[in-house]
Amino acid sequence: MTQDRRNGILIGIFYIVAAVTSVIAVISYEPVLSEQWYLSVANGFKTQILLGVFNDLMLVLTAVGTSVMLFPYLRRWNEPLALGYLCFRFMEAVLIAVGVVSILGLVQLSVHYEANSLTSVENLNEIGYMLQAFHRWTSMLGPNFMLGINTALYSYLLFRTGLVPRTLALFGITTAVLVFIAGLLEMFGMIEPLSAVKGMIALPVGIYELSLSVWLIVKGFDKRNLEKLEAN
Repeated sequence: MTQDRRNGILIGIFYIVAAVTSVIAVISYEPVLSEQWYLSVANGFKTQILLGVFNDLMLVLTAVGTSVMLFPYLRRWNEPLALGYLCFRFMEAVLIAVGVVSILGLVQLSVHYEANSLTSVENLNEIGYMLQAFHRWTSMLGPNFMLGINTALYSYLLFRTGLVPRTLALFGITTAVLVFIAGLLEMFGMIEPLSAVKGMIALPVGIYELSLSVWLIVKGFDKRNLEKLEAN
């Protein structure tokens, strides 16, 4: 097995892990993002929420992993675009990590509420809603705007290089536009973050990443086009 084949398999695994961990994180955060978030620790959800935090951190690692592993291949055709993809992917990861901090802040406040150690609870809800809003905005800017931009960039580069089937890469560009639009609609209050409409618009990008990961694991990069890139 060549190094390029191993890299393709590793990138595919990263994409699968990223998809799975992102879903687990969203489900795990439900108690702390509800109206009675301050009761999440008292109701026994602390471990569940921290499991979501762990999965989000894994998402950050795999997101960075895919960009670092893909960059050497994409830069052979257009280095500025490949560098743009790398930067936007890192920005997505940073925003996700910042969102994790807001979740940990909510958990810590819930711990103090459960222990009755807060000297004043008058502004508790206001602080909690602020942290929830902080998480909502980082989730929109990261896994929507930045995801849409970096997916469009690397899918375009995959299309031009022919490292994967061009129909698959075109599908990726389309899904990138959809998830970007979903972020815009959420920003202007036209759809809710966890609404069915938002899910239907954003779902194709998840299907694309899973399809790409399966292709890279099973088939790998196209050898002929890879050789052409190396020759140039």
